[in-house]
Amino acid sequence: MTERKKLALKPSDEAIDPETLNKKGRGWKISDKRLDALHDRAREMKRFASPANKALAKRFAEGDMGRYTFKRFAVVGSAIVDFNCHNLGMAIIIEEEDDDPAISKRRDKSLEAVGIRVMRIKAAHILENMDQVLERITLGMRMRIGDKKDARRRAPDNTQETGDEQ
Repeated sequence: MTERKKLALKPSDEAIDPETLNKKGRGWKISDKRLDALHDRAREMKRFASPANKALAKRFAEGDMGRYTFKRFAVVGSAIVDFNCHNLGMAIIIEEEDDDPAISKRRDKSLEAVGIRVMRIKAAHILENMDQVLERITLGMRMRIGDKKDARRRAPDNTQETGDEQ
């Protein structure tokens, strides 16, 4: 009888080189079959969402956040996050009791390697203290907006080189 292969995770402390990640469109170096499976799984997760996820989604839908919107169960690379704001590069993951910490740590590291800030919130905390959770999310959003502004200020001014002055 042959031995079964076991899926093993690489140590999460290994550095992920963002230069090796191809993050364009359906790129991310993920096969179309795998990406389709991720989207199917995300649709299934949306259909059978947890009470904490539904409660937070309802508050996001009711709130006016301007151009910053959070998409539920978004596929980002090879990960499915509970909420994703593409404009801010921010993901919210709701921690359920049965989540594997090794997988969570690896997912967070790969998302942060491509510039996505991950915010983890416990499901019980969402159901018990929604106002505090929304305040924390708002502070996280303000921090990301500030980070984006700082990054734009530090970026070299390309208007003179391309002749796009106005």
